[in-house]
Amino acid sequence: MIGTRSAADPSRRRVTLVIAVTILALWVASALFGGVLAPFSPSAQLPRLKFADPSAHHLFGTDGFGRDVFSRVIAGARPVLTIAPLAVLLATVTGTVLGLLTGYFGGLTDGVAMKILQSIAILPPLFPAVLAVALLGRSTTVLVVVLGFAFMPIITWTVRSATLVEREKQFVEAARLRGESTAYILGREILPNIAGSIVVESTVRLADAVFSIATLAFIGLGAAPGSPDWGAQVADNRVNLQFAWWTVLFPAVAVASLVISVSLLADVIRERRSA
Repeated sequence: MIGTRSAADPSRRRVTLVIAVTILALWVASALFGGVLAPFSPSAQLPRLKFADPSAHHLFGTDGFGRDVFSRVIAGARPVLTIAPLAVLLATVTGTVLGLLTGYFGGLTDGVAMKILQSIAILPPLFPAVLAVALLGRSTTVLVVVLGFAFMPIITWTVRSATLVEREKQFVEAARLRGESTAYILGREILPNIAGSIVVESTVRLADAVFSIATLAFIGLGAAPGSPDWGAQVADNRVNLQFAWWTVLFPAVAVASLVISVSLLADVIRERRSA
């Protein structure tokens, strides 16, 4: 039984990886080449075709303004796959720097930083986003900064924990005895050894960021009403669910498929690291 399970695990991971990468690649292609892939303009209105059922001509049907839902779902990939990766990149860079510094130096620096991060982490990730958008208005920059700020503490903790382990190892002590600078030790000795943990944590946060962006759009604090953003589409059409289910289902499936594909990718990376 043990041998059978061990042989099956790599195969299962490969299948999971192929599924995750395929779905993710489709949405990345939609974000990059949406203008070519979409058969209609996402804002083009054809009132005579409003609430048309899914068909060969309109694969996902049309909404209450006669707009092609398939084209709008394709167009909705761009804002999500612009904001989410940038927010996670910001969180990863700041969290990695803070985690390395607090984990390596410890002491008062570590204690103060952890208290501040704990205070930030008490708040649900969407709370600062809602507050910032209400005060500053909806914009890509605001969403990137506030979501990056919200996800930064957990990445900091991950990097800090890994750094605490690495700093006690012999190769780090050898680097200190050679007189290497702190920047060298952190960047060349410790960072490469914890890079895997950072990649896993960042991938998980990417899935969280996608869901957060869709949620903000759904409650009216992300994309403007009428936008092809997936969350906005669900919010705009939820009153039509009983007689035009396709206007809600397809953008909702888009959000779910992207979140699931990124989560599966994170699981595969985590399993490969622990294998």
